[in-house]
Amino acid sequence: MFEIKDKKKIAPDVYHLEVYAPLVAKKFLAGQFIVLRPLETSERIPLTVMRADVENGTITLVVKAIGLSTKQLCGLNEGDTITDLLGPLGQPSEIDTFGTVVIVGGGVGSAVSFAVAESLKNAGNRIISIIGARNKDFMILEDDFRAISDELYVMTDDGSYGKKGFVTKQLIDLYAQGKTLDRVITAGPIPMMRIISDITHEHNTPTIVSLNPIMIDGIGMCGGCRALVGGKIVFVCVDGPEFDAHQVDFDSLIRRNNAYRNIEKEKEHACRLDVHIEENVKNE
Repeated sequence: MFEIKDKKKIAPDVYHLEVYAPLVAKKFLAGQFIVLRPLETSERIPLTVMRADVENGTITLVVKAIGLSTKQLCGLNEGDTITDLLGPLGQPSEIDTFGTVVIVGGGVGSAVSFAVAESLKNAGNRIISIIGARNKDFMILEDDFRAISDELYVMTDDGSYGKKGFVTKQLIDLYAQGKTLDRVITAGPIPMMRIISDITHEHNTPTIVSLNPIMIDGIGMCGGCRALVGGKIVFVCVDGPEFDAHQVDFDSLIRRNNAYRNIEKEKEHACRLDVHIEENVKNE
C-alpha cells in the first residue's frame, strides 16, 4: 500500500523519498510526524514529514541512513512498498503571525523545519532561514528554503560552500546586527539546539525545538520517548514533538538518546552476519 513513488539521493547517505500515503497526506499538519517499519523485521522509526501532496496522495520524507532501520528504508527503491506506516502523529506546530521568525536547521534537521517554515510564511511571517551542513556535499534543501525565505543563510563547517561556520554563529550575527527576532524554531543535533536555546534565552526570544528521542509506538503507551520539560515528564510522541526550548532538560535528553547506541550497533552487526550467512547458504 505505501509505495515509494520517487527516490533521490540528495547527499551522502541522505535520501529524498516520496511515499504514497493518501490518508496521511490529507490529514497532515506542519510539525507532525509518522512512524513506519520498512520491512517486517524492522524496528519502528519516527520520521518527520517534510511536505504533503494531497492531490497526488504522497508525503515527502528526508531520511539519513544512519541506523539499521533507516538503512533498510533507504535500501528500498521506487516501486517497493513499506511494510506499515502510521500517522500523522504528534501535535501540529503553532502557526500564527509572529513577525520575523528564524528557522535554524542543522543537517537533516532542515527537513524537519521545512513544513513549519512554509506554513509560517503562508501565514504572513517574515522568514529568515539558516541551514547548515558539514561541507558542500552534505548541504540539502537549499532551493526549497530559498523559495520560502525572505533571507537565507547557508553555512558549512569547513567553508566549502556558503559562509564558513556553524548555524549558531549566524544566529549570533543576526542579533549583533540589531535585528528584531520574534521567534526562533530549530531542529537538528541536540548539542546544536541546546546552544541555540542558550543564545535566544539571553535575548528573551521565544524558541521552539523539535525533539526526536527514542520512540517505539508513537501513541504514548510505551513511554520510551519521555523527556523532561519544565521539570515535568512529557511523552514527545503525544505532547510534542515541539517544545519550549528554554524549558527542555537537554542533559537528560542526551543521556537517553545515547543509552541504546551499543545495542543498535550490535543489532546492525547481527543483521550483517545474518545476511552473510544467508548468502553463503545460497552459494553452497
